[in-house]
Amino acid sequence: MEILKAQNEQVSIIGGGLAGCEAAWQAAQQGAFVTLYEMRPVKMTGAHTTGNLAELVCSNSLGTLLHDRGTGLLIEELRICGSLLIQLAIESRVPAGSALAVDRDKFSATVLAAISQHPRIKIIRQEVTQIPDGMTIISSGPLTSDDLAVNIAQLTGKDRLFFYDAVAPIVSGETIDMEKAFSASRYGRGEEDEGDYLNCPLNKEQYSSFINELIRAEHIELKDFEYDIQHGVKAGGSVFFERCLPVEQLAGRGEKALAFGPMRPTGLTDPRTGRWPHAIVQLRHEDTKGDLYNLVGFQTNLTYPEQERVFHLIPGLEKALFVRYGQMHRNTFLCAPEILQPSLQMNTRHNLLFAGQLTGVEGYAGNIATGLLAGINAARILADKPVFIPPTETMLGSLIRYITSANADHFQPMKANFGLLPEIQVANKRVPKRQKYQWKAERATKAMQEYWNAWK
Repeated sequence: MEILKAQNEQVSIIGGGLAGCEAAWQAAQQGAFVTLYEMRPVKMTGAHTTGNLAELVCSNSLGTLLHDRGTGLLIEELRICGSLLIQLAIESRVPAGSALAVDRDKFSATVLAAISQHPRIKIIRQEVTQIPDGMTIISSGPLTSDDLAVNIAQLTGKDRLFFYDAVAPIVSGETIDMEKAFSASRYGRGEEDEGDYLNCPLNKEQYSSFINELIRAEHIELKDFEYDIQHGVKAGGSVFFERCLPVEQLAGRGEKALAFGPMRPTGLTDPRTGRWPHAIVQLRHEDTKGDLYNLVGFQTNLTYPEQERVFHLIPGLEKALFVRYGQMHRNTFLCAPEILQPSLQMNTRHNLLFAGQLTGVEGYAGNIATGLLAGINAARILADKPVFIPPTETMLGSLIRYITSANADHFQPMKANFGLLPEIQVANKRVPKRQKYQWKAERATKAMQEYWNAWK
């Protein structure tokens, strides 16, 4: 297609995922006229199944709402800053304890309605293969089309980095054996939390047998569909992102790996025994009705028949109907420390900003956060106003500082976490870590509220 010509007060946004939709809304709210380009359903990706805006490809959970957790603090900061997608996620929430899990279809539908009805936003369904020459935000995500990825690499002068990401299976709720599964959240946090998760308990023998079958199960051979951007030829090999390892890869690290990972039983008392099981498989609501459940932490690349065989070994899931199998998909991100400023502007082209997973953030909340930042700043730059960069005492400020100043030689995507925040000096060195997190969270929310109020 032809290179797009942006008007004086227009922002072109490429990609209608979480980051792109948040960016479009924020820029429009600032007074800019926005054109949002989304190639689906005209051209689909290997992981998306619909043409919906803000489609959640992996989990349906945006993360915890607890403020003493990294994601929970980031979500609270986004709420303070008027994030559209956080507001709509809360309105589309399904039971998941302290986690902000949503009904995928309802969430996507409400995002589309809000974006399409905004008087300063226009949605165009087409693939963009060349970067517009005006004010632009690229939020094309981890499944950026090859032609656009080539254009980005040519502009940045850097090779594209990549890893493989994985999706967990979803089962029908009515096919779960409730004589074996039980409802509970870890440590029974909050009366309303009871029943938000289903738990399938395994004893030592069942766990050992499950691990053995999982390790020897047949998996799908990954296609070499990554490309050498500089030379246009296929590049072999694959890189798994450590935070989203396929469950079979994690099991291969040792028999106890899953019992200390996604199958850890801590805080979950089986009402039939009065004790914690040896291991558990947690199931989380996928929809408001509770008809569908996601196998938490069970992203996988096993063949579909093997998923049926192995996962049916889990007590309570012997006859479970799989409505979606786990699968692998490509993830792509830039070497942000060498390319981006804290405003998310490109170092060598200040009217080009990036948002979402391309920047090197990880997790839905991080994607929304960078969309919010990029959208606000694109409009502010057009209006010749100072850019919006939250202080480093905030989770958003610290996350942006990390992705734009980390060691480029060892740069990997980063999720919101308290290790990014500046330390709090305390006289008593024996203060529990969780208490320090609470203090950091209080400092962060206060700093964000003050910054937001002064900035508005």
